Amino acid sequence: MGFLSGLFGKKEAPKRQLDHPNKLLKGDMLTLDDSFALPAQLRGQQLKVEAIHTYEYQRSQLCEFLLRGHSGTAIFMSYIQEDESYLSISIKINRADVEQIFDLDAFAEIFEEPGKATLLTKALSAELETEFGQWLSDEYHQVEFAGFGYFHRQDYRGLTPPQDDNGNRGEGFEGYTLVNNQDTHAVDIEVYEGGDTEVMLTLYRPLTDIRDYWPAS
Repeated sequence: MGFLSGLFGKKEAPKRQLDHPNKLLKGDMLTLDDSFALPAQLRGQQLKVEAIHTYEYQRSQLCEFLLRGHSGTAIFMSYIQEDESYLSISIKINRADVEQIFDLDAFAEIFEEPGKATLLTKALSAELETEFGQWLSDEYHQVEFAGFGYFHRQDYRGLTPPQDDNGNRGEGFEGYTLVNNQDTHAVDIEVYEGGDTEVMLTLYRPLTDIRDYWPAS
């Protein structure tokens, strides 16, 4: 009877294969490498995909995964495909942190034409060094000035975001980016309509930093 039921019974649906950042869905989990090359907020952490966002630019779109682990820290990750593929991993810092990490006069030059600012990291307190040291480089140079885009709190992979202005167009912003000479660290800044500003410390990391994937279903 067991043989017959196995022969004629319903087969279980195959489990979803999850082996690449592009396949991540809300609720999935991933485990990062435990290498000391990674900051403590990332090293060996198991992170869950809490939300999926879309950055829309004139000629491209970028998918962003909002990840959280046991610490509750929001981690923002994107898969970048250029000559070589890599991960962009960011955390947001507040104004008080910006004031302690960078010289504010130098930081203000980022928003002035021609957009060729140089930014140096100040000597950090022991507390800030522990929290942000591995997220920072000694020096950055500006590579983007007032790049316009829209931020959508939706996953539009393979789709065109809404193009109407009836509250669906997304949140408009201007983007500013500075990178270090080794192209391993960046500072990303988004200035939204109304003046709200978000500052992110970014690491560019290999895909192999993701050690395991755990599909939610």
